[in-house]
Amino acid sequence: MELERIVWIVIDSAGVGAMPDAAEFHDPPGADTLGNIARVRGLDLPNLARLGLGNLTRIPGIPPTAAPAGAYGRCTLASPGKDTTTGHWEMVGIHLFKPLPLYPHGFPAEVMDEFERRIGRHWLGNITASGTEIVARLGAEHMRSGSPIVYTSADSVFQVAAHEEVIPLWEQYKICETARDILRGPHEVGRVIARPFVGEPGNFTRTTNRHDFAVPPPKGMLLDRLEERGVLVRSVGKIFDVFLGRGIREGVKTKNNADGMAKTLAAMAEPGAGLIFVNLVDFDMQYGHRNDVEGYGAALERFDAWLPEFESVLLPGDLAIFTADHGCDPTVPGTDHTREYVPLLAFGSKVRAGVNLGLRASLSDIGQTVAANFGVSIDHGASFLKELL
Repeated sequence: MELERIVWIVIDSAGVGAMPDAAEFHDPPGADTLGNIARVRGLDLPNLARLGLGNLTRIPGIPPTAAPAGAYGRCTLASPGKDTTTGHWEMVGIHLFKPLPLYPHGFPAEVMDEFERRIGRHWLGNITASGTEIVARLGAEHMRSGSPIVYTSADSVFQVAAHEEVIPLWEQYKICETARDILRGPHEVGRVIARPFVGEPGNFTRTTNRHDFAVPPPKGMLLDRLEERGVLVRSVGKIFDVFLGRGIREGVKTKNNADGMAKTLAAMAEPGAGLIFVNLVDFDMQYGHRNDVEGYGAALERFDAWLPEFESVLLPGDLAIFTADHGCDPTVPGTDHTREYVPLLAFGSKVRAGVNLGLRASLSDIGQTVAANFGVSIDHGASFLKELL
């Protein structure tokens, strides 16, 4: 074991430029999440710039630094897709050879009829929509009828929105478990997601009681291998849900980015070597999908301002890795994810500064690097551990 502990943070949706096949995934031209936010709004990210953010690609206002404090590069998404499941699975060594199923015209009758029969309620929606928009449109009818709102997106998801005072949380989760059981075989979507909300018509607000019911990842991925090796894995944010808790000994959920950053520091204060695996979802959920350029930019700047505190608690044997799972450019038409390269920044007191890790062939390179450090291996990816040390 070269390094005692790895802190791996996924800055959800922070893509750094369109991949060559982006048009095949129906992306608008020119998607570049960080680059376009910097161009449209401007970004003040001195700490990320110090680590080498401006060295890995062109970001307006963040020029390359002559002496990056970390190693830097970009990762290609090798699997077909641009969603949470595809990106996170690839990180841990799972490559998809065909995309997860999508439902741009809603789910077929055989799915919805069985869903209605088994939950004992009618449903509303069954269309592609943004969550806030469909709740605003159908929320009043939902409150009158008690029918859950079903919707999907450009991702492989079956989402269920319901008011917490109309359908209690326990029943919302049970409804999603039922949907997960129905959505097997050719209809096995990446995630079924409970999207609870509160409030009154004209003023609905989604709560922090979201819960993801993911499709089980195939055996043998990174977290399985680490568990077999006895490596302690802690997770922060939706990582636990994405992997159904597999291989994760301690997992905490988060309310927002600020809570996620605080809980990351709390996990780092706990004794023990191993992996701390973090997802900060607000960039994607709160800002990218809502075309909120200002909100996304401000969230990046808050993350950057937090970095000195994060760095101050890194131990001598720690490695920090920052990356993303896909893009979600708030400046381009539409509210869907965008198929982009993702950033790769790695740093720590033992890491050689200024190393250009180049354009990696897969997000699995990160997982293979983590695996190599703890003496295991996964099916895909090329480790860059020796380049760091």
